[in-house]
Amino acid sequence: MARDLILEIGVEEIPSVYMSKAIVDLKSIAIQKLSDARLGYKTIESFGSPRRLTLFIGQLEERQPDAVIESRGPKKSIALNPEGKPSKAGSGFARSQKVDFKDLEVREVGGIEYIFVIKKEHGNASTAILPGILQDIAHSLSFPKSMRWGYYHTRFARPIRWLLALFGDERVAMRIENIESGRYTYGHRFLSRGPLEVKDPQDYFRVLKENHVVLNQEERKELIRQQVVNAAADAGGRPMDNDDLLEEVNYLLEYPTAFYGSFSPSYLEVPPEVLTTTMIEHQRYFPVFDSRGKLMPGFIGVRNGTDHSLDMVRAGNERVLKARLEDALFFWNEDTRKPLEDMVQGLRDVLFHERLGSIMDKVGRLENLALYIGQVCGLSDETVLRRAAHLCKADLLSNMVYEFPELQGIMGRYYALNQGEEQEVCEAILEHYLPRFAGDRLPVTGSGKVLSLAEKIDNLVGFFAIGIKPSGSHDPYALRRQAMGMVNIILDSGLSLNLASVAGTAYDNYAAAKAGISREDTVSEVLEFIGQRMRGILLERGFSHDLIDAALAIPSYDITEVYGRITALQELRRSDIFEDYMVVYNRCHNLSKKWEDDTVNADILVDESEINLHRSFSLIKYDVYRSINQRDYLSACKMLADLRPQVDAFFTAVMVMAEDKELKAARLGLLKSIANLCNFIADFSVIVA
Repeated sequence: MARDLILEIGVEEIPSVYMSKAIVDLKSIAIQKLSDARLGYKTIESFGSPRRLTLFIGQLEERQPDAVIESRGPKKSIALNPEGKPSKAGSGFARSQKVDFKDLEVREVGGIEYIFVIKKEHGNASTAILPGILQDIAHSLSFPKSMRWGYYHTRFARPIRWLLALFGDERVAMRIENIESGRYTYGHRFLSRGPLEVKDPQDYFRVLKENHVVLNQEERKELIRQQVVNAAADAGGRPMDNDDLLEEVNYLLEYPTAFYGSFSPSYLEVPPEVLTTTMIEHQRYFPVFDSRGKLMPGFIGVRNGTDHSLDMVRAGNERVLKARLEDALFFWNEDTRKPLEDMVQGLRDVLFHERLGSIMDKVGRLENLALYIGQVCGLSDETVLRRAAHLCKADLLSNMVYEFPELQGIMGRYYALNQGEEQEVCEAILEHYLPRFAGDRLPVTGSGKVLSLAEKIDNLVGFFAIGIKPSGSHDPYALRRQAMGMVNIILDSGLSLNLASVAGTAYDNYAAAKAGISREDTVSEVLEFIGQRMRGILLERGFSHDLIDAALAIPSYDITEVYGRITALQELRRSDIFEDYMVVYNRCHNLSKKWEDDTVNADILVDESEINLHRSFSLIKYDVYRSINQRDYLSACKMLADLRPQVDAFFTAVMVMAEDKELKAARLGLLKSIANLCNFIADFSVIVA
């Protein structure tokens, strides 16, 4: 027999950001606890809303099965002394298992004899063990920040207010601090009154539905999405596609009703990013756009309740938003009254880091780095780069960015456009922060790419030089993200850039800083850090571990060049010549890998096969070098793969390890020279053929 089980943990409103993980954890913890308890079931689901976390287990077995539990102890040779009597280790193991030593068994595992204890455990009724299991599940949930309440010791996201636990129609008696489980739940905070009795797990879902609670978070999310789309369509627009906002709103309410609100079109003179940020960050509204993608003077709000008195709700939300938009308009007008140059001068008083100087010091470093990178890469020109670097941090002192820090760069671009700066300067001010997060767009303009690279390498080198590096999940200055941003920008644009030289230049710009780590060590650590991020990006792009390891084994400070070699390796593996190439490489490498000298005395070679191999290799050698230098790696591999007939004939005809030392040296030198030329492209010894 089996019965359904429901567990509901009723709480004060949990922060929306906690909910998604808590729901997943509730299910995974329950699966583990039931497995440990040997309790079978048919289905398991977890649900959540701001006021409750719910676990539903379908067809949970009413009794544990009997079990035979085997516990392995020490080796027999350790458990018994030379006289065959129990040693301290053997006696200790028996004592820990609460059995007599004579009841232990000896079994062989992997050719070694161990002592075992075999216990037969009778299964308990589920009703006897469920209270402890459910309590354990509840106590095992963790949150970014937990709290205690009253004089109690239990920590949870928010105070627990009620517990419902039913196994079929039977109450499961459990207790967390002063809260004892019952068969009562609570509906919507405002649309339902008092405790609601629940007969059994299936009745639980009916009771909540009738009392204005949409329990299933996926069903609730889709309901919100559809209501928002419909409300926007009725107004002649479409809502912003923002999954993060939808996720947050989903966990702020239990019974959604979307509505359309409007504001004065006069506020549209403020940049749209300001208006959408105000709506999203302060009010959790969905901005609305017309068919041309232009922001409309309206928004979609989602109410936690029915459509009763919805006009009053709409009017109240419009008043609140109007106050926010008035602030935004005021900030915009104030900021545009003064030139960016005035803001730049104030950066001298803004600290970047106590050991790395002010923001103005950083601006100076960015100018130097941008000019260097721009010249090396042939991007932009000195005038544009110098101006963009000079102005890129100015908006940090604007009223708007003070209110909305996430608009840094965005506002700088608008202020620069407003005062008539060159278009590429304006775009670079925004783009130097890109990418801001995983999946964000990359800089498009040449100046934006250069300034973004300068920004990121300056941060990496500066913090590494004073010993501030990411550790585990601790990365307060987002250095991992910046290193990945650098890699993506360089690869996406195909830039040829010596990162060692760039990092060294960045270090030299910190001459006045109190660097605690030497130039050589800092540059080395930064390059290794960037290389680790590149490895992850290459894996995401579908390259295999062995190809990545093979290419990265050849030192290079130019990650575009490394990427070209990895791409060529992947093409080689998919081509018809891969087998021939690997045969040539492996036969030459395996025999000569311990031989250091790749010189060949051709006059000593005697067999026709080795003379032919030397002649064929000599004919292609410089063409291979030329192809590698031109980064045409596949052509180089093709020429080397064509040596297979000569290599096969060589190994068939001659004994490489000849008694004549000079002949042996010539043959090994020939094989070594072929293997070494292959290794200019990658370390093929790590590639899985």
